Amino acid sequence: AAGAEPLLLRGNVASERVAAEAAELGPFDVLVHNAATGVIKPALETEDKHWDWTLNANARALLTLTRACAPQMPDGSSIVGVSSLGSIRVLENYTLVGVSKAALEALVRYLAVELAPRIRVNAVSAGVVETGALEHFPNREEMISSGLARTPVGRLVQPADVADAVCFLCSPAAAMVC
Repeated sequence: AAGAEPLLLRGNVASERVAAEAAELGPFDVLVHNAATGVIKPALETEDKHWDWTLNANARALLTLTRACAPQMPDGSSIVGVSSLGSIRVLENYTLVGVSKAALEALVRYLAVELAPRIRVNAVSAGVVETGALEHFPNREEMISSGLARTPVGRLVQPADVADAVCFLCSPAAAMVC
């Protein structure tokens, strides 16, 4: 309705093949990395393949996509990585995802400096978001209670709240947010 044409890319976004296919569809004014996957287990119950999968999808994919797409992105473009509360706070069973989102946030800081002033790079971390992903947590009820107790708004974050923050960061109104 606003005149934009969004493109949803599904696949292993950490693969160079998918990143190259994405770049061929550009140039893009906006690149949003919203991958969120991983193994929800205590650290000592994870395997190296779980680490590789989680870090590749949640952190390395942003770098892979940025290397493929940023060279042709116009001045004033925006890249946003969607992070997680587990990047800065220890959450039960969330070791791999939390570490991968911390890596994502570190990468965002580096890319923000390297790509500025041509491309803005930011991250959004929304806390406990009310989605089906919560079903994968054995301590779901505790997470919801904690999320509700920690927010002055009195409700959990909704997916639309995250989308609104991303839209703001991609808009000209956020030209100085980096």
